[in-house]
Amino acid sequence: MSGEPGTPAVRLWGGRFEAGPSEALARLSVSVQHDWRLARYDLLASRAHARVLHRAGLLDDGEAGRLLAAIEELSRDCQSGAFRPSAADEDVHTALERGLLERAGSLGGKLRAGRSRNDQIATDLRLYLRDQARQVAARIAELQAALMDQAERHLGGPEEAGGPATPAPGMTHLQHAQPVLLAHQLLAHAHAFARDIARLRDWDRRAAICPLGSGALAGSTLPLDPEAVAAELGFSAPASNSMDAVADRDFAAEFCFAAALAGVHLSRLGEEIVLWTSHEFGWAEIDDAYATGSSIMPQKKNADVAELARGKAGRLIGGLTGLLTMLKGLPLTYNRDLQEDKEPVFDAVDTLLLVLPAMAGLVASMRFHRERLARSAAAGHALATDVAEWLVRRGVAFREAHEAVGHLVVWCEVHDRELWEVSDDELGKISPHLTPEVRAVLSVTGALAARDTPNGTAPRRVAAQLAALREAVAADAEWAASG
Repeated sequence: MSGEPGTPAVRLWGGRFEAGPSEALARLSVSVQHDWRLARYDLLASRAHARVLHRAGLLDDGEAGRLLAAIEELSRDCQSGAFRPSAADEDVHTALERGLLERAGSLGGKLRAGRSRNDQIATDLRLYLRDQARQVAARIAELQAALMDQAERHLGGPEEAGGPATPAPGMTHLQHAQPVLLAHQLLAHAHAFARDIARLRDWDRRAAICPLGSGALAGSTLPLDPEAVAAELGFSAPASNSMDAVADRDFAAEFCFAAALAGVHLSRLGEEIVLWTSHEFGWAEIDDAYATGSSIMPQKKNADVAELARGKAGRLIGGLTGLLTMLKGLPLTYNRDLQEDKEPVFDAVDTLLLVLPAMAGLVASMRFHRERLARSAAAGHALATDVAEWLVRRGVAFREAHEAVGHLVVWCEVHDRELWEVSDDELGKISPHLTPEVRAVLSVTGALAARDTPNGTAPRRVAAQLAALREAVAADAEWAASG
């Protein structure tokens, strides 16, 4: 907040009242400490509104020129910090009107014609979020790129390209299930983040509706041009219903939902990284630049970035819950409760733009222990399904095959053996269907290659998946840069 303003405190609603608000009400009402970040967007809308007033004959050429020049000067001063809100300003709109009056005198008051804080704030918040959605999408795309680069290094190829493919234990219920390529698992996370960007792009189409021109709730008697304002501000159309335009915060709640789900995906990736880098798993190591230590235990290397990503997800979910709860009982149209829409939205933006670059750096710099992953890939009898499906291909009903392999697994558990360590004679005693030819599927390499469905973990399928994902991420990054 700046100190002494150049003009007395401005109130946008004082004419009806003989006395000013109590100190308690003033302190409760003030929101400029939060909504000042919307100043740029409020000024963009003010330029568009000034041009509409000019075209409507409500400003002559000279007035329009002076007013637009004053708005431009105020915009520069806001950007440089020469103009800041004061402790007496109620909100961003009040602060900017004070700044405009300081620069244009009483002419600045003409800009208020035909608009209300109700349609201003709905417009400003949409403009802000449409910009920020693209910033968030760009950071998500960077995290996807880090995941894809790691996947490519572990997909297999010549030694200079990373060496052989890295297998890993695929898990369900956090128990070894079937071997997969490490690249396949990394790309699974990249696909989840692709849906997050898809949600933001889909959200943007619904958010591209301009409320300006709706006034307080019923439109205006002035000859305004909502279509021209919408086009100038980059919206696809003006709002169809003025009451809905000022009351609607679906766009804010939906953005918070998209942010919360992105936070959940960050949390799931973070949880896996915490597990992978634990002593018990030992699958990966975090680069020193993305780890911290202990103040008392010198040996510790903690996955703080991944843990903070998990924690921030709760913050994002909480913001969404609070916003929905605030909205659920409001009658039409504008109610002051809606002042509470901005903090969870702003916090969601700030949180994602803080966490995403850190997670991208963490993933990009991680080192995976190929040998340990390869040893773990077949552990826990993870090839049992391959044996069952081998029996099915030889004409055995899956129910019977499932039972036979279950007996084999029990035998291995009792005798502390892996599946490939069972002798031919022992296989035959467990089930007559288990002939020595079954050894053809008792290898991780064979198991991976055999899962050759389009979305499967066979190396050629994962390579195709990676290529398609790179194209999609490039298109998303291009959209993110288009704002």
